[in-house]
Amino acid sequence: MTTDRQLLAINPYFLVEDVHRSAEYYRDVLGFSLDQFWGDPPAFVMVRRDGVQIMLREPADERRPGVARPNKGVLRHSFDAYVYVRDVDRLHDELRARGARILYPPCDQPHDCREFEVEDLNGYVLCFGQDLLAP
Repeated sequence: MTTDRQLLAINPYFLVEDVHRSAEYYRDVLGFSLDQFWGDPPAFVMVRRDGVQIMLREPADERRPGVARPNKGVLRHSFDAYVYVRDVDRLHDELRARGARILYPPCDQPHDCREFEVEDLNGYVLCFGQDLLAP
């Protein structure tokens, strides 16, 4: 049995209506950074914050209408990405001050995490959680 870590990260891949508006939202409201757009015309970008990266892709015109729906379109109480954080209350205060659409404030959950959710401009829900049992 090897002790080498094989799984290093996971990067959600969100299909969006407007990749530029979406990237600006992640930058200006959620505090992510972005390096560059790819494609001709540009239709793909990766946004990053700390160790988290999210891929945003605007589908080609022939794939529209109907960009893939977020999970809440199928399951009412759901999210599209769960992001573990160090200080959930501090992050909540920061994102609220930036104008994020907070779905509910930080609260302790029965699964030993303190969480809150944010909905982006495409309807994707990001749940930010802090493990209450972690040292």
